[in-house]
Amino acid sequence: MSFTSTRDRAWPAGRHCDIDDLRALVERGTDLADYPHAASVEDGVLVYDSERLRAADAGADRAVRAELVRAFADGPGVVVFRNAFPDPAVVDRATAVFEALIAEQRASGAAAGDHFAAPGANDRVWNALEKTALYDPETFADYYANDVLALASRAWLGPGYQVTAQVNVVNPGGAAQRAHRDYHLGFLSEETAAAYPAHVHRLSPVLTLQGAVAHCDMPVETGPTLYLPYSQTYEPGYLAWRLPEFQAYFDAHRVQIPLAKGDAVFFNPAVLHAAGRNRTADVRRTANLLQVSSAFGRAMETVDREAVAGAVFPVLLRRRAQGADEDWLERVVAASAEGYPFPTNLDADPPLDGLAPPSQADLVRRALHEEWTPRTLRDALRTAAQRRTS
Repeated sequence: MSFTSTRDRAWPAGRHCDIDDLRALVERGTDLADYPHAASVEDGVLVYDSERLRAADAGADRAVRAELVRAFADGPGVVVFRNAFPDPAVVDRATAVFEALIAEQRASGAAAGDHFAAPGANDRVWNALEKTALYDPETFADYYANDVLALASRAWLGPGYQVTAQVNVVNPGGAAQRAHRDYHLGFLSEETAAAYPAHVHRLSPVLTLQGAVAHCDMPVETGPTLYLPYSQTYEPGYLAWRLPEFQAYFDAHRVQIPLAKGDAVFFNPAVLHAAGRNRTADVRRTANLLQVSSAFGRAMETVDREAVAGAVFPVLLRRRAQGADEDWLERVVAASAEGYPFPTNLDADPPLDGLAPPSQADLVRRALHEEWTPRTLRDALRTAAQRRTS
């Protein structure tokens, strides 16, 4: 169903939500032949073998990205990458950082809430990206140099994407979430969401990519995320997900894909989804939730990327001297520094060599290639930040 099927639907409303329209869109299969780079289909969800992607000819990268765009936009909307992190030690090191951050949070008496689950059902670390970089920049670099993370992010969002991360640990007995859509419109009240015109409802999903990295094995009984494949194609979904009949339909038709440690899943934020119930007595289901934003959108979390870039830069310098290739370095820069030059103060920060001034990421790249000292970069980042203020 499309809002634009009649002229009176320029602004959506609850009366436009029809469960039969949703059913017509989601009750279909996924044909593996339509996705030649995928390894299999599980419950309608596309599954990719990360090692197979890594072994592919370099010229296949663009074709893979085009395939992922189709999968996120018009396909099932959910893609699993098996063995996305091939070195379990990297995942374990990050898990150790997350556990340390959770312990510090508990010791301080801080309580982290949740958007769609009851407080206390899990342990959350908000802004885990920045906190990890400052706590252990070596682990941050090895983790966010991941090629699958960069592949999926660049496919859906293009260059200049911004990574944010929130650790979510669902403790034994933790209840399932309600089915929902995610940021942007998914986090607004029904009344506020309905005030945005229909074309904004179509725009919202292309500004964000949702993802998660499994930090432990996640069989079904641990409650990996529940999905309704193809539900991102239902345009009134930012209003419909709150309705009881849509919640009931989700509960009856959702799928649940088990994950192994090191697997990653990415999905269109408009896919109806919910974290599952942890029915085990002893597994703390740990995932690093990734919300990757378009350069042209607003990220949900505030991240001090100046601090992140400054913390990680000595690692990048050292790894470059040790022979790390440019792609490895670029993935870490993309995950840490601001890749888009706006907004800025064009009086103080004018575009001198083109249509835009250099971005924070451009500055880090220059510092790497010219082998600046960490202090020189920190000073340059601070000066650049001051130029951007009005």
